[in-house]
Amino acid sequence: MYWESFGFKEAPFALTPNPSFLFLSAPHQEAFAHLLFAIENRAGFIELSGEVGTGKTTIVRTLLNQLDSETHRTALIFNPILSPLGFMKEVNAEFGLPTEGNEIRDLHAALNAYLLEENRAGHTVVLVIDEAQNLSVEVLEHVRLISNLETESDKLIQIVLVGQPELNALLARDELRQLDQRITVRYHLKPMCFEDTCAYIRHRIRFAADGREPLTFSPGAFKRIFKFSGGLPRLINGVCDRALLLAYTRECKEVTPAMASLAIADLRKEAPRRRRALQVRALSAALVLCVVIIVGFSVVSFHLLPGEKKGGNEVKEAVQEGAQLAPWSAEAARQAIAAQPEQVNLYAAVNAVLDAWRVPRVEPVPGKPANLRSLAKQRTLVPSKFSANLEILGRLDAPALLHIVLPGGAERLVALVGVDKNEVEVVPPVAGHTKLTRAELVQLWSGGTTVLWKDFHGIASRPKGAEKAAATKSLQGLLKQVGCYDGPVDGKPSETTKTALAEFQRREQLTADGKVGAQTLMLLYRRAGGYFPPGLARVQGADSKQTGRM
Repeated sequence: MYWESFGFKEAPFALTPNPSFLFLSAPHQEAFAHLLFAIENRAGFIELSGEVGTGKTTIVRTLLNQLDSETHRTALIFNPILSPLGFMKEVNAEFGLPTEGNEIRDLHAALNAYLLEENRAGHTVVLVIDEAQNLSVEVLEHVRLISNLETESDKLIQIVLVGQPELNALLARDELRQLDQRITVRYHLKPMCFEDTCAYIRHRIRFAADGREPLTFSPGAFKRIFKFSGGLPRLINGVCDRALLLAYTRECKEVTPAMASLAIADLRKEAPRRRRALQVRALSAALVLCVVIIVGFSVVSFHLLPGEKKGGNEVKEAVQEGAQLAPWSAEAARQAIAAQPEQVNLYAAVNAVLDAWRVPRVEPVPGKPANLRSLAKQRTLVPSKFSANLEILGRLDAPALLHIVLPGGAERLVALVGVDKNEVEVVPPVAGHTKLTRAELVQLWSGGTTVLWKDFHGIASRPKGAEKAAATKSLQGLLKQVGCYDGPVDGKPSETTKTALAEFQRREQLTADGKVGAQTLMLLYRRAGGYFPPGLARVQGADSKQTGRM
């Protein structure tokens, strides 16, 4: 295949949903969190909606893969254009139950007996119905009847309805109001933003090439792909796949704006009318923006009348004068940080990281001073302290707590929550500045770092006996998912496992010692897919009111 010429192990932009390529943008992370929360809390009925191509199917398949098979029983019904009898047979078949006979009540009774047995065993049963907008009213009524199966205290089955926006209109029908009222958790999945779109494309390239980037997209190509796709993964994949073919035929290693335009033109021939409608709306928004720009330019031109226009030197001097309003001083910044009470500073910095993890904040208890480790433990996070720089933290792509050493040896914490090539974003503000240049941060911070992370499988907790075997098995599974291990997933420590771990460490520019360390596990969970640690946000440009600088 043409993509093999670039060194890809598989097609990076295939249209088939593949959980191995999972990339979670902010909307995808939120959708996944809603689903997981609802299932673990046995909410009963859950609805996930979204436009065609937003990645709903990939999310639910990843969800089913992540649910522990020892505690969950799952079934997925895809594109269910079935009669009520056919639907019940499909449900029972997915759970491994008998499907003989043509009496719905017999199938219903068999399912009920199964659910009661699983509930007694402490298992959570999950039924996911994809493309649910295609269900008939009659079938949806049987879905509601299935949801009636419950004990006095528990819902026996968690039902996830996944569909396009038409699903909402279907559920709003009067004859389905009983079902609609039972849906306790709803989430509408939105397309990706421009930054997530760029990261998504690069993620798929790196994953398909074992961490390398044998092909790049120019900034202009990124912009054209986003403008056409509107951030929909399916359209992004379609354009990028055609662009990859163009790069192959032209023997190029970079997709140019012109190549992206050709790929888009080819894809437009197959685009549905809905895509054209979205483009019309986008064009309307662009026209409005143009009008605003023209008006703004007119206002500026009015104020800069002939004879009053500022020359280049005068403008430069004005900018410099503005910069002098709040000159940066590392010493003044340290003094401002030192003025913060230690506990106030601790809670502010830690809660900024917890916000990124989308978990509840920790609140101070009067008379009980806290420390970093105790606060992390409250949210089942692991605090790992090490020496780092911005390059290392950029590779880890994790919100971090930076230790700022004060005169006399005391410390305060600053949470690093955003970064780009020029600036970083910190919480709490440093001397009133929420955004610092990289150079300013380096003057202030000597490298001490603590990252709060989640050890999803307890691999780093140094278990013994059966727990150690389970941890090793999980490690082998993660290494297999990132393409570094092809041995048996048997939980037995081996030289092959250690070699695979060292290979992953080399790929991620870590010390290749074959040992399970915090940074190794952070990146392993992130690269394996199905786990959702937060990343560093992209700094959106300095706010002069916040930073005091022009």
